Amino acid sequence: MDLERLVELTCAHSPDSDDAFMFYALATRKIRSPYLRFRHVLEDIETLNQKARQGIYDLTAISIHAYAYVAEQYVLLRSGASVGDGYGPMLIAARPLGPEEIRGRRVAIPGRLTTAYLVLKLYEPEIEEVLIPFDRVPEAVRQGAADLGLVIHEVQLTYDRVGFHKVIDLGRWWKQRYGLILPLGGLAVRRSMDPELQRECARLVRESIQYGLEHHEEALNYAMQFAREMDEALAEKFVGMYVNDYTVDGGPELARAIQHLLDLGFEAGLIPRKTEVELL
Repeated sequence: MDLERLVELTCAHSPDSDDAFMFYALATRKIRSPYLRFRHVLEDIETLNQKARQGIYDLTAISIHAYAYVAEQYVLLRSGASVGDGYGPMLIAARPLGPEEIRGRRVAIPGRLTTAYLVLKLYEPEIEEVLIPFDRVPEAVRQGAADLGLVIHEVQLTYDRVGFHKVIDLGRWWKQRYGLILPLGGLAVRRSMDPELQRECARLVRESIQYGLEHHEEALNYAMQFAREMDEALAEKFVGMYVNDYTVDGGPELARAIQHLLDLGFEAGLIPRKTEVELL
């Protein structure tokens, strides 16, 4: 690679407080590269999943479920994963319901390539799907367009404040059922990229996450602008759930959990091909 030439790459991630926290040091140029810079693009996760299938961005956040569809084009990084350790996406309802009452219900889902959807289908295959943008899922349930809502992001912490009832936490079920962390999302780089650039992307991502954790207050202050009406205490709790040691470097435990999730999806007929996981 020509190190004399500054390369600009697209870096796509969601406009959420946890992603903002991770990318704080890169977005504000606290962490720099002598020969690489990023142009940041902010889009919701299901849009990023679909665009990854088209190979649009150089470095992109994707759902782990979506990785099964783009593994020939992208490779996952060891850093940048969003992991639930005994918690994760959940089903909510406008009135109390038990997990045994999910079968056959209309469920508002935030995207068919989200990991939340894959885990839901592993838990209960017999549902009627209603596809809704993630930020409108609670309102769809409130208005009766769906019986239940599959919620991701900060609604996991705020649902009860606005009158909803938790039916099941799928991250908790996953941990109890398989004894594994639940890998929800990750960062992936284009396979066609120069290997040295791939490694530089991996280094920058890891250092940006580490910088945020070591400069917690300033990174959280930056992330607050993406906190969607959460107060600082709630935003700090949410960021702490999904930016942690697994995010810095998931290691073998992350690889094992991703492989098991995708294997289960393939065996259940939810993923069209078997995917071998590798982490850069």
